[in-house]
Formats: sequence, structure tokens, C-alpha cells
Amino acid sequence: MKSMDTMQLLEQLDANEDLYIIDVREDDEVAQGVIPGAKHIALGTIPERLDEIDRSKPYIIVCKAGGRSANACAYLEAQGFDVTNLEGGMLAYDGELEFK
Repeated sequence: MKSMDTMQLLEQLDANEDLYIIDVREDDEVAQGVIPGAKHIALGTIPERLDEIDRSKPYIIVCKAGGRSANACAYLEAQGFDVTNLEGGMLAYDGELEFK
């Protein structure tokens, strides 16, 4: 499984790279802020929402600490998606937040 740390993510965000981020946390966690541009798909809803994920794009998967996103990455990889786990999750992320 591919992974990256939050410093690598922040560098890519600062460089205005086209990033596709999926936040797999629950609604109450997402209400506390998400990485700008992230799509919220709670971990438990991923199987029924696969049609919302473009197989041609690479995704960065994030959760609170990195465990649920690792589970999501394992599942999505098995479905043929190109995914990278954000190590440390939102606990390690100290960049800009967006509120939905």
C-alpha cells in the first residue's frame, strides 16, 4: 500500500497540484473541518458509493489517525483504484481546513 505523510501532502497542496482526496471519517468528525477540496465518503459507505470514484484518477485517502484510511485503501486497491494512505491522518495535518 502506498502512503505519504502530511508534509508531502502540504507540499503538493502548496504547489497547487491537482489532488483527489477522500475523507473517510464520520459526519461528526468531518464537521470539525476537512482538507480543502476533499470529498467525504464515510468508510462504511464506500462499497455502495464506488460509482462516485473515478478509476482513472489517483486518490489520497484520509481519516483521523490513518487506520480507517488504511482499511479503505486496502479495499479500494482490491477494486482496482490507485490510492495512497495519508499517514497520521487529520491528527497530523496542520494545514488549511474547509468546513462543509
